[in-house]
Amino acid sequence: MQTQNKCEKTYHVKKGDEVQVISGSWKKESGKIIAIVKKTDRVVLEMKDVSDAKKEALIGKRTVKKSAANPKGGRTDRAVSVHVSNVKKKG
Repeated sequence: MQTQNKCEKTYHVKKGDEVQVISGSWKKESGKIIAIVKKTDRVVLEMKDVSDAKKEALIGKRTVKKSAANPKGGRTDRAVSVHVSNVKKKG
């Protein structure tokens, strides 16, 4: 009999999939999965075209220090985290 670790979970979506949010505050929005957080059962989405200006403001900004990868520093967009049960694959 095999034992399963706590974080060995499988989902109906994977990194890189195009998904649509079917429930919650981001309902009817679509995006691409850039990460899956198995510990909390959430997916991190990169939103494409946000339909509402209020929702676009909720995405927010993040301050980034100067580094080799980001020589100017400054502010960048923050991604959206949604529970995995609230998304479905497009198509």
